[in-house]
Amino acid sequence: MKKVCTLLLLCVFVLTVAACKSVDETSKEKEATTDAIGYYEGKIDIPNQPLGLEVTLQKKDGELSGTMSIPMQGLSDYPLSTVEQKGENELLFTMKIQNQIISFEGKIDSDQIAGTFKQNNQAFPFQLTKAKKTIDAEGEFLQVETAYGTLSAEVKLPEGKGPYPVLLIIPGSGQTDRDGNTVGMAGKNNSLKLLADGLAEQGIATIRYDKRGVKKNSQAITKEEDMRLEQFVDDAVAFIDKLKTDDRFSTIGIIGHSQGSLVGMLAAQEQDIDAYISLAGLGRSIDQGLYDQLREQLPKKLLKESQDILKSLTERKTVDEVSTELQAVFRPSVQPFLISWMTYEPAAVIADVKAPTLIVKGEHDLQVPAKEADLLYEAAADAELLILEQMNHVLKDAPKDREQNLATYTNPDLPLAKGLLEGIGDFLAQNGFVK
Repeated sequence: MKKVCTLLLLCVFVLTVAACKSVDETSKEKEATTDAIGYYEGKIDIPNQPLGLEVTLQKKDGELSGTMSIPMQGLSDYPLSTVEQKGENELLFTMKIQNQIISFEGKIDSDQIAGTFKQNNQAFPFQLTKAKKTIDAEGEFLQVETAYGTLSAEVKLPEGKGPYPVLLIIPGSGQTDRDGNTVGMAGKNNSLKLLADGLAEQGIATIRYDKRGVKKNSQAITKEEDMRLEQFVDDAVAFIDKLKTDDRFSTIGIIGHSQGSLVGMLAAQEQDIDAYISLAGLGRSIDQGLYDQLREQLPKKLLKESQDILKSLTERKTVDEVSTELQAVFRPSVQPFLISWMTYEPAAVIADVKAPTLIVKGEHDLQVPAKEADLLYEAAADAELLILEQMNHVLKDAPKDREQNLATYTNPDLPLAKGLLEGIGDFLAQNGFVK
C-alpha cells in the first residue's frame, strides 16, 4: 500500500520528558538535560502511514537548542524556536512555520522518548530513539534531470573488467531509501543493499535510488496533491535512458520491489530491456489490495466508509468529507495519487512486458499475499516463477508468526532469504542476461 504523510509543516513543538534519578535536585536537573541531548530518529504512528522524523537536541554556552527534519515533507534541520528545561524533568520545544501549531508531549526512558503528537485536534503516538547520526558514504552516483528535480542513484559495480550487465532496482512504497529501509522506523533491514551486494558477487552491476523526498533525493519532492504514479515510472525510465548511454554496461534489466514491481513493469513497456524481475508485487489493483489490508484493521463503520471512498475513487471521483480516522489514507490531497495508482491492474500490465520475466513470491509475506504472484504468473506469457517458502516482504527468511516476522524488518544482520540470489542468478544466466 502506498504510504502517504498527513502532516503540514511544523510550527510549535512541545515535549515533556522525565529525567533519570540523581542524588540531589541540581544534578537531577542537569542529568535530565544531559540525557535528552543527542540525535534521535523516530516516527509518528499515523494509521497505515508512520511519518518519519529526526530530532537533534544540543547545548551550547549553557543554552539548549535543537533542529527537526521530516524528510517526506522536504523539511531538513529546521531550527526549533526555543528549547527550555521546565522544572526537574520537563523540556519545552517550540517551532513556528506558516502559523501551524503542533505538539509532542512525552517521556524519556533510557535512550527513548515516547508520547503523544497533536495537531488540529488529531492525536497520534510517537516514538524517538537516540541513534548515531550517519552520513551516507559517498560512493558513485548517477544523476538524471527530471521535471521535479535532480535524482541520484548509487552505482554498485562488480569486480573485474566491464562492460557489465546492470539492473535498476526500484524500491517499494512509502519513505523508502535505496537500501530498502523506511525512514523513521527504528532499525534497518538493508534488503535492497544486500540484493545489490549479492548481485555484484555474481558479476552483475546495479543502480538503486532513494524515493523522492528521502535522503539523497530529499530535495526532489513533489507536492502531494500533484503526485501521480506516472512520475515514478518516468523516474525509472530516465534512469534506463541514462544506463543506455553508459558504455560500462551491456544488458539492462529491472528489479521492482512491492510498489516498484508495478512501476518497473510500466517502465519496461516504454523501454527495450533485457530482463524484468518482480519481487513481492501485487497482481490486483491497489484498491483491492488496500481494502484487504483495511478489512483486517478497521471497525465496521470505518470499513464501510473506506469501501465507499474506494468505489468513488475507482470511478475517478474524489471525496471531500473523510473521517478523521481515515485521513491518513484518504485525505483529499492524496486522492489524485490513489486514483492514478488504481488505474492499473498489474496482472493486465505484465501481460504486455516483452522482456524475459521472473516473478518471485515469498510464502511468509505479511503485506502482499503469495497469491498475488500467482496472478502475475498466470498473466505473463512464458514467465518463470520462483517460490521461496520462508521469505517475507523484506526478502528475509521469517516465521509466519506476525511479531517474529516483523522483527526481521529492523535486523540488517539477517541475510537475504535462502535461494533468492541463486534463483535470480540462474534466471538471468539462462536468459542470456549474463554473458
